[in-house]
Amino acid sequence: MKRATKLFTFTALFMAAFVTANAQMTNLSRGVRLGIGINGGIAEKNSPFKNGYGADLRLDFELMENLSITATGGYTRLAWENGGGDYDFIPAKGGIKIYPFDATGFYTLGEIGAGFGIEEGAKTSLLWSGGIGYEWVKGLDISTRYEAYSQNSASTTYVPYNGQFALRLAYAFKL
Repeated sequence: MKRATKLFTFTALFMAAFVTANAQMTNLSRGVRLGIGINGGIAEKNSPFKNGYGADLRLDFELMENLSITATGGYTRLAWENGGGDYDFIPAKGGIKIYPFDATGFYTLGEIGAGFGIEEGAKTSLLWSGGIGYEWVKGLDISTRYEAYSQNSASTTYVPYNGQFALRLAYAFKL
């Protein structure tokens, strides 16, 4: 848990510095954006996994100045702690992104969806995540999140419940 606390503390301090430095954005209209990101994380303390990594695409639809809905899909691999078979899946999530402060790129994000196992005998997992991030007008996006996985007990990759603390680096294009 100490690694996760350090990761969240570092990311929060990093983002706080940029929120302060970029208090005024020149263009608040976010519109529709497509983000391409890479992810890396560390597993929970009692998880059989040691870390996770992957890539994703995230589509953001601005509903109001401070609210967007998201659709995220990609690829994730959770690596076993003791050399067992890794758990590979395709996450598909929908969510809400809230910008709580006017004129900044700071946001909170909550998502829920499914993880489609790609190995034979793997069943679909329930996924949910929550996190914070900062996006710049020019497209750079950095965020940190907690993501949990709840698997079907009939799955060949069954682990009752696990999760990871992850960092995402992305670049978003306006569409």
